[in-house]
Amino acid sequence: MNIAILGYGTVGSGVKEIIDHAVTKSTKQLHVSYILIRKGKAKTLPYMCDDIRTILQDTSVDIIVETMGGLEPAHTYILQALKSGKHVVTANKAVIAAYLKEFTDVAREHNVRIYYEASTGGGIPWIEGLAKAMRIDEVDRIHGIFNGTSNYILDHMQRYHASFEDILKEAQELGYAEADPSADIDGYDICNKLRISASLAYDYHVPDTFPVFGIRNITKQDVSYFSSLGYAVRLIAKTRRNANRYGCVVEPVLFEAGSLESNTQDNYNLITLHGKTIGDLKFFGQGAGKLPTANAIVQDLIDLNEGVCHMDPSFTNTMSYDETLCLRDYILRADEAARDELQDFSYEVKSFEGQEYLHIQKAEVYEMHQVMERMLKTDVHAFMASIYEREDD
Repeated sequence: MNIAILGYGTVGSGVKEIIDHAVTKSTKQLHVSYILIRKGKAKTLPYMCDDIRTILQDTSVDIIVETMGGLEPAHTYILQALKSGKHVVTANKAVIAAYLKEFTDVAREHNVRIYYEASTGGGIPWIEGLAKAMRIDEVDRIHGIFNGTSNYILDHMQRYHASFEDILKEAQELGYAEADPSADIDGYDICNKLRISASLAYDYHVPDTFPVFGIRNITKQDVSYFSSLGYAVRLIAKTRRNANRYGCVVEPVLFEAGSLESNTQDNYNLITLHGKTIGDLKFFGQGAGKLPTANAIVQDLIDLNEGVCHMDPSFTNTMSYDETLCLRDYILRADEAARDELQDFSYEVKSFEGQEYLHIQKAEVYEMHQVMERMLKTDVHAFMASIYEREDD
C-alpha cells in the first residue's frame, strides 16, 4: 500500500520512522511514496515534493496521511484527496472537530474512508473503544483528561509544590508544551477532542459553543488549598446526554486524592465513558507525543490495508444543548470588586494563607462560566474549579 505523508514535522516523521523500521507483517506492507513539504524547503529525500497536485494525480497512491495540523490548507487537501478517490488518515484534531460531518459525507460519496484515531487520545485506542461500546450501549457520559501538557503542569505543581510558570517552562523545555501554550492551557485543544468524542457518541456534529475555562490563572497557592481539602485538580472535558439533550464543558475539576484521575501523573491521559450495560470504562495511556500519535496513525493505515471498517457516523440525530443539564459545586477565587457578579449566588468564604476562596453549591455549569467570563473583566487573575461528584458522571 502506497502512502503520501502531508507534512514532515514531529508526527509525520514518526509515521515514516515506524514504517521504515517495520518489524511486523502488517507494517511491512506499507510504503511511503511521497512526503509533501512546504515550498522553498530543501528536498532532503528523493520522494519529497512541494506540490499537492503531484500526489493527487498519482493513481498509485492509496492513502493520504495528513499531519500538517491547523485548519488550512489541511481542510482543502483532505477534501481534494477524498474527491480524488484516496483514503485519508489524520491526527489533526482541529480540522476533524470542525469538518467531521463534511469529511464523512464526501468520503461516503466517493467510496473512500477517513480515519482519525490519532486525533483524540494520541496512542490510546479511544475512538476504537468508543465505537465498540456503542455497538451495544448508548454512551451517555464521557469525561476525562484529554491533554497531556495540562496534566503534566497540574500534576507537577502539586507533587513538587511549584509555581505554574516554573512548571510550564519545564514542560516547554521537555517538548510537552509549545512556545505558545495557549491551546493546551486555555482548553482549546481539549475542546476539539471533546467535540469529536461527543459527536461520535451522539451521532450529531457538536458545535464549539459550549463553555471552556482553562488553567492559565491557577497558582501554587490554589493547588495547595485544594490539597489541604483532599483534592487534586485536573483539566477535564465532560459531556452528558439525556435523550435528545446534551451538555459539554471543559474546566478544571477537583478529584478526591484516591481517585484514578488525581493519580494520573506526568503527561498521561485518562478518559472514561459510561454505557448502560458496561458502566464506566476507562482508557489510560500516552495521549500525545511523536511515536504514540504515529502509532495510532499506522494502526489506521493497517486497518485500511486489511479492510477493517471503522465507525461511519451519519450525524443525522437532532440534539439540543441544554444549559441546565449539569449542576456542580465550585471553589472560586476572585477579588472583592469581581464578586459583585455573584450577587445571585449564595456562597461560603474560607481563608487559606491569607487568600479567600468562595465555595458555591449547586451552580449551573453554563451560568457559572458566564459569570466567570464577566468576573475576568474585573479581575484578570480570577480562577475557579468544580468539584467532581460520582453521581454526576
